[in-house]
Amino acid sequence: MTSGSAGESTDRLEARGTPARLLLFTVAVALTALVSAGLGWTASTRLPADDPLGGAARFGLAVVVFAVAQLARLRFRTAAGMVSITWGEAALIICLYLTPTGWLPSAALLGAALAWSAMSLLGDRRPVLEVVRITASLTAATALAVSVTTALGEPLLATPTPALALAVLAGSVTYLLATAWLGGATLALRHGIPVGPPLLAALRGKLLMFVGNVAVGLVVVALLELDARWLLLLPPPLWLLQQTYRHRLRADQERRTWRAFAEATAALNQLDERGVATAAVTGALALFNAELVDVDVARGDGRWRRYRGDPGGQLVDREVAPPGRTEPEGHELVRTLTVGAARVGELRIRFPRSAPPNARERDAVAAFGDALAAALHDAATHRELRLVTARSSYEAVHDQLTGLVNRSALLTKGDQALRQLAHDHPVALLLLDIDQFKEVNDTLGHAAGDQLLRLTANRLGTLARPGDLLARLGGDEYALLLTSVPVIGDRAAPMAYALRQARDIAERLAAPTEVAGVRMSVEVSVGVVVADAGTADLTELLRRADIAMYQAKEGGGSVAAYDSARDAASTDQLALLAELREALKADDQLVLALQPAVDLTTGAPTGVEALIRWRHPRRGWLGPHDFIRPVENSEQLGTFTRYVLDKALAVAAGWAGDGLDVPISVNLSARSLLDPRLPADIGDALRRHQVPPDRLVLEITETVVMSELEVIDEVLATLRSMGVQLAVDDFGTGFSSLTFLTRIAVDELKVDRSFVIRMADSPEAAAIVRTTVGLAHELGLRVVAEGVETAEQRLALAELGCTAAQGYHFFKPMPADKIGAVLGTLLDEARPNVLPLRADGAS
Repeated sequence: MTSGSAGESTDRLEARGTPARLLLFTVAVALTALVSAGLGWTASTRLPADDPLGGAARFGLAVVVFAVAQLARLRFRTAAGMVSITWGEAALIICLYLTPTGWLPSAALLGAALAWSAMSLLGDRRPVLEVVRITASLTAATALAVSVTTALGEPLLATPTPALALAVLAGSVTYLLATAWLGGATLALRHGIPVGPPLLAALRGKLLMFVGNVAVGLVVVALLELDARWLLLLPPPLWLLQQTYRHRLRADQERRTWRAFAEATAALNQLDERGVATAAVTGALALFNAELVDVDVARGDGRWRRYRGDPGGQLVDREVAPPGRTEPEGHELVRTLTVGAARVGELRIRFPRSAPPNARERDAVAAFGDALAAALHDAATHRELRLVTARSSYEAVHDQLTGLVNRSALLTKGDQALRQLAHDHPVALLLLDIDQFKEVNDTLGHAAGDQLLRLTANRLGTLARPGDLLARLGGDEYALLLTSVPVIGDRAAPMAYALRQARDIAERLAAPTEVAGVRMSVEVSVGVVVADAGTADLTELLRRADIAMYQAKEGGGSVAAYDSARDAASTDQLALLAELREALKADDQLVLALQPAVDLTTGAPTGVEALIRWRHPRRGWLGPHDFIRPVENSEQLGTFTRYVLDKALAVAAGWAGDGLDVPISVNLSARSLLDPRLPADIGDALRRHQVPPDRLVLEITETVVMSELEVIDEVLATLRSMGVQLAVDDFGTGFSSLTFLTRIAVDELKVDRSFVIRMADSPEAAAIVRTTVGLAHELGLRVVAEGVETAEQRLALAELGCTAAQGYHFFKPMPADKIGAVLGTLLDEARPNVLPLRADGAS
């Protein structure tokens, strides 16, 4: 058993040279072989006086037997290189019988040298040093095996006996272990790896052939003892045995190869380029037992990066020039990695020179390269998606002119900050408006106005303290949330503190500055509101601060505090909540307006969204924006939520009676998820109306996942276990659009109408829609575009791969008594390729 040339771990063997440790090992083994051969000739030779062959003939016959045993080799790959297994044990047993034992090391030396030199010249093209090492290893192993055998018996021309058979078997086992260890040590020294793996691989591959070798050797000796003419019958059985060995090795290698192929391609399922390339290099080294693997990756900016690995476990990466069109060498395979017409990289695998790739390995490399190309393309797509999403998320919450957070981010982050404070902790909100800003724009131009806005933002940024939240709301309005208001026993102290901060800011902003070459003073009007953190949200604080700011403008001063006596809306809001309590007891005031979503391909309905309207006896028709916010901040939220769900499920039950199995969607407030009784209430309503849980879709917003309260996760998990579906409303408007998908399993994404409306004019909006649709398809989610108003928008969504949409282009929200007929018509007219409405890939 011998190890084949595995080559060097970088470029050509000739260029890099043999490692010093392997060179010393080869010299040591060669000296051992020469000494063993020399010492063998000093041993006494006892041939019978009437020997018909003579010493020279017997020695020549031993050389031929050893050479033939090496020529009839079988080879297979291991993780460290090629391993050759031969008929060495059979040759050893035969020669122990035919030839004086002292001559055998020399016969093995000469026979192995002739055989391996011939194989190198005719095909392997092995370096001379490699042939020397193999020959010396076989000679040393033969010498050791002869020593063990002769210590237990004298096999030369001896009649076979059980004791002699055991002696020969011991010598054969010694030969097996010695050749396996020398081959494994060579591979280990060449690649800097432990000797165990190649040694075990060699023994595992040789075990069956070893048993056959011993049997063949003993049979040949028995036939020679009986009548040498019987040997003429051996070639056919030996040929069949060789084919059996070859088939067994090939089957084992095929099984290991396909297992390794499955593991290597599965490991390519990474989300980043480096992870994919590293898995590809590692997998290709293990799969193809290569001596070198290069994965060149094309970057989106035109640069290329090379990831290189060798069997020693070293992996390096660096930027390289784009790969040329050079022809690979005979022991190399190069695969250009493409997806469609896009070139994403190149795979180069270098096999040992002594074992160039065969047709099966060429096919495996092609299949592995295709899997790698797809993985690299997916990684690049995910990278672009992350960049686009990050850029879009940043732009969605920041003002492009000043870099401050915008109104949406102020509302989200401000509400978070309020929730983190104690309920009675005072906070203050300052709303600033630049006086005479319109005159600056009209007189000096919009560029000067933009310069003034940036200057004001910069000054406010230097005046804000750690923990404060500064935002530009739009136009010339800025807001500053103060969360570090001192807590003092005096109830008037927080307002006094906030007013001092407001006046100080107004005075500092009024310091003279130069805008567009004109020296001016920036004067502002500031509205100040102070409240306990648990008594109002940011929307209400902004409303009160806006009232205070206009009080400052009307009063002629720069700063004014919020005065509830001058806020008619605050008392009106209380009245509205009282009237809502009465409306919940009535049956004809709060009504549903239902808007279907349709499949863009078939026209079939994919769901219906239930929208609440208030037919107020005094105020007339009120939309959700007129009363939902006060309800969400009141104790009536639970009652209101159950009322709407009951109404929606009653409508869905009526559809089911008419054979219309269409899901109904209900918007769910984030505060509702704080109620641990919500799943039980929903379960009772579903049973009462006999509606299957999967026909109810609860729409939540991304702000839900910003809370780290366990109760929210528990409520959502319970709803999921019940079979109720979850949809994310207004997807893409929050700055956690991707983060929430790792926390909450949902069935549907709803693209916010703001992106749909701006698709035609805004590349950024179109990119967000495109990436949202792609993300939904990757995760197996339904995706519905909201607010579709034109045929052009519908066509653009269909081209982007969006499967469903809702909006005025299709239907306006309609009463419950009309929706059934509309759904029936849509189902009757739908094209036949309607897909099931579940989250398993259908939309």
